Amino acid sequence: MRLFALLASTLLATATATAAPAQDYRQRLPQDEVIYFVLPDRFENGDPANDRGGLTGGPLRTGFDPTHKGFFHGGDLKGLTQRLDYIQSLGATAIWLGPIFKNKPVQGAKGRESAGYHGYWITDFTTVDPHLGTEADLRAFIDAAHGRGMKVYMDIIVNHTADVIQYRECAEGSPCPYRDRGNYPYSRKGGLNGAAINPGFAGDGVQTPQNFAKLTDPTYAYTPYVPPAERNAKTPAWLNDPIYYHNRGNTTFADESSTTGDFSGLDDLMTENPRVIAGMIDIFGGWIDRFGVDGFRVDTAKHVNPEFWRSFVPAMQARARANGIPNFHIFGEVTSGMEPGYLARWTKIADYPAVLDFAFMNAVIDTVAGNKPTSELASLFEGDVLYARGEDTAMILPTFLGNHDHGRFARDVREANPNASDDEVLKRVQLGHAMLMTLRGVPTIYSGDEQGFAGDGNDQDAREDMFASKVAVYNDNKLVGTTATTATANFDTSHPLYREIATLAKLRLSHPALTRGRQIIRARDDKPGLFAVSRIDPDTGREILLAFNTSDKPVTQGIEVDTAAARFTALAGPCPTQAAAPGSLLLTLPAFGYAVCAAEPR
Repeated sequence: MRLFALLASTLLATATATAAPAQDYRQRLPQDEVIYFVLPDRFENGDPANDRGGLTGGPLRTGFDPTHKGFFHGGDLKGLTQRLDYIQSLGATAIWLGPIFKNKPVQGAKGRESAGYHGYWITDFTTVDPHLGTEADLRAFIDAAHGRGMKVYMDIIVNHTADVIQYRECAEGSPCPYRDRGNYPYSRKGGLNGAAINPGFAGDGVQTPQNFAKLTDPTYAYTPYVPPAERNAKTPAWLNDPIYYHNRGNTTFADESSTTGDFSGLDDLMTENPRVIAGMIDIFGGWIDRFGVDGFRVDTAKHVNPEFWRSFVPAMQARARANGIPNFHIFGEVTSGMEPGYLARWTKIADYPAVLDFAFMNAVIDTVAGNKPTSELASLFEGDVLYARGEDTAMILPTFLGNHDHGRFARDVREANPNASDDEVLKRVQLGHAMLMTLRGVPTIYSGDEQGFAGDGNDQDAREDMFASKVAVYNDNKLVGTTATTATANFDTSHPLYREIATLAKLRLSHPALTRGRQIIRARDDKPGLFAVSRIDPDTGREILLAFNTSDKPVTQGIEVDTAAARFTALAGPCPTQAAAPGSLLLTLPAFGYAVCAAEPR
């Protein structure tokens, strides 16, 4: 059910007021936030003078080509700062900032090059990429966000660096197959029949300085080398030594290679080595000290050995507390399928406080886009008890509908429903966002979703520009809820998805039941249709019923509520004013509709 016109008409006048006063933002718990995720290169160009990152030459040297989806487009930190009004009016209280560290401008085999516009090919972990601005620009952005009571989460990487190290056995720029420990042990050069090397090294499972001091020869699997022009490419300087990397070739994303293989050729750090652990603690602790950031999203978290995180995470939390940041939020990227079990595993074996909730994304895609039974949503939330601290951990998992790797939720809707009308697509996308903004977890909006971006696929095809784009394969996309295209700037605060998300964010932040309240499953179905939960105010015990209809037909059904809940107020959608009987609310929802019904105080 679309929200009332009155709420929408007053939205922009009141949205900013939903944020806590600036001086209180440090006290908010992770579940009190609404996160907005942005890749700065694709958001807004505030300073065209830095488009080429201070480099000269063509795109293959500077990385800048605004017509190519795989190169820098010009967005920067100044542009992001200029658009803080837009982000805060959407209802966001925290910004997840894509990596801003200095990257290798261009890498890849000849004819298949692309640029480090996304930030995940780091060469200098200690400074800002010149394409995005300066450290002064970063400080100005963070200070401006904090001045508004908004938090800033940095996207960090410890798994790998840019692709600098090469292997003699493979042509430069070509993939090298993974070589495992069994056939290529640390004790032999180039395989089982090779000469003895690294005497006394007890393997990477013995993670002591004394043991790793015996690992002096990195030629156990391949013969790594650094091209002369890049011998000092990385900062801090210790990162230039191949001994601090696994050097076993490309990961297959399975078994041991998941944590010791090169991710698409990127140099995989030996995070078992105490020197690497100490180095990464020093690097990222320094960013907390210098800029007072409020949390870290950790890239490729599951591709790092769990023992590393058991040292790194507590060190970052202690560093944050020392800087007056009591609720520092750390959440890792652990890609998974529908089941929450694999996600939960990392909160136990690696002591991760939280992980990105890929299972939530998949469940909403399956049910709202893919017409699967709503019982899948129930199964998702029944898995909350598997996390390290059970439902308390589940409460702080960042939830999302799509991202810069998987692609856009609107694309999932269209692919699963090729004959759907534009209106149906919009309603399904709105329904997905209603779930995102009201169910347990920390809602995370990928920039552009609120403007109806749909994309052509994943990765580069889902990283459209918010400012006027020059990329042809972006500009021919049909957006949702608008006749606009990405050829013009898309910061339209009247877009139906922007208004819907902003109204829901205001609703969420106004009711502790929707940020901190425990969740009780009330209704599910073995086909598309009703899914309902109650969320309970942790202080007052007041119940808010959330009901969603994933089918293309209206549904009318009695839904269990607390027997003491006699009268209800509609916060969104069609809610009866009173219970049909003690313990039951009779609700009618239109196709792809939803309702948020608050029990009146007893």
